[in-house]
Amino acid sequence: MTKMVWCIASAIVPPTRINKLARAGFSIGLICALSLAAQAQACANRGELDVAYCDENHDLVADLPTSPDKFKDPAELIFSYSPIEEPMMFAKVWRPFADYLGQCVGKPIRFRAIQTNITEIDALRAGNLHIAAFSTGTTAFAVNLAGAVPFAAKGLAEGIQSYRLIVLVRNDRPYSKLTDLKGKIIAHTSITSNSGNLAPRALFPAHGLKPDVDYRVVYSGKHDQSVLGVSSGDYDAAVLSSSVFDRMVRRGQIKAHEFRIIFRSDPFPTSAFVHAHDLAPDLSKRVRECFFNFHFSDELKNVFDGATRFVPIDYQRDWLAVRQVAKSSGTVYNFANYGKVTNQDLAQSGKKKSGE
Repeated sequence: MTKMVWCIASAIVPPTRINKLARAGFSIGLICALSLAAQAQACANRGELDVAYCDENHDLVADLPTSPDKFKDPAELIFSYSPIEEPMMFAKVWRPFADYLGQCVGKPIRFRAIQTNITEIDALRAGNLHIAAFSTGTTAFAVNLAGAVPFAAKGLAEGIQSYRLIVLVRNDRPYSKLTDLKGKIIAHTSITSNSGNLAPRALFPAHGLKPDVDYRVVYSGKHDQSVLGVSSGDYDAAVLSSSVFDRMVRRGQIKAHEFRIIFRSDPFPTSAFVHAHDLAPDLSKRVRECFFNFHFSDELKNVFDGATRFVPIDYQRDWLAVRQVAKSSGTVYNFANYGKVTNQDLAQSGKKKSGE
C-alpha cells in the first residue's frame, strides 16, 4: 500500500486495521475515497451525504451526476441481496427473478452473493454493484456513503411489507420480560442492523434494560445465527427481525414451540431495493418499471412472508422511523462512524475465527 493511501486511510481507520480491510475485500478505491474531499463535486446542498454526492432536490438521496459523461450504462448489471441470512440460499431464491430482470431490461444480470453489509456498501460505492437490497438499518449507510437510491420494497396489497424487532428466548428458560435479562448474554446481529442492534439500543432503555450496561452484547453476524445460538444455549436471548424467525420456522430449520418471544416493537419497513445513483436515466427507469411489473412466484411468496410484489418507496418518508431510531441510539451515517463500524466488525470476525 502506498504512503498516500496509508495516510488517507489512517485518517479514518486505525493503521493496524488497514491491511485487514484489504484482505476482507475492501477496494483500495474505497479506502482512498474516505478522505478525498478535494475531488468532491460542487453543489448547493449535500445534507448528510458523503462529499462524492449532491442532493440539490433535498430528497436525502444522491442526485444523478450533472454531466452525462458520468452516466453508467454497463453491459452487465450486478445484483445482490442483503446478507441477513445465508447468502448462497438467496442466490438460488433470486435466480428466477434475475433471469426475468435481464430479459426485461435487456442486459445480463449477475447475482453476487455478499457476505457482509460492509462488503455490499463497498461494492456499490466502488461501482462493482448496480442493483441491491440493503437491510433496513444498513440502507441509510448505503444512501449516505455509496450513493444508493432506494426505489422499492417487498410489498403486499396494502403497501410496504413490515417486520418487528423481537426478543427471542428458549421456551425452557424463565425469562418473561426485558428486565429478566439483566446480567445475561444477548445476541445482536451486526453493528448496522436496525432490529439486530440499533433499535434495541434506542428502545430498550425505556423498558429498564441498557445494552452493554445491563447485559453483555455479543454480535452473531446474522439473524439466523442468533436464533441458532439461542437454541444451542450460547446466548440467553437474541434480538432480531420477526420475518427471519418466521421464515426459519416455515423452512423447518427450527420449531416455534421451542422458543418464546418476550418483546415486540412497532413495525419497521423491510429491506430497501436500490440502484446506483449514476445509472443512465433510461436504464434506471427500465429497472424500476421491470421491478414494479414483476409478480412474485409462489416460492418467493413463501420465502418472503406472503409478499406478492415490489412497491415504490420514498426514502425520506418511509425510512423516517429508522433514521429516528439511529439518531436516538447515537448512530451517525457518515464515514467517521463507518470506520468505527468497520473496525468493530473486523474485530468480531477475528474473534470468531479464533474460536472465541
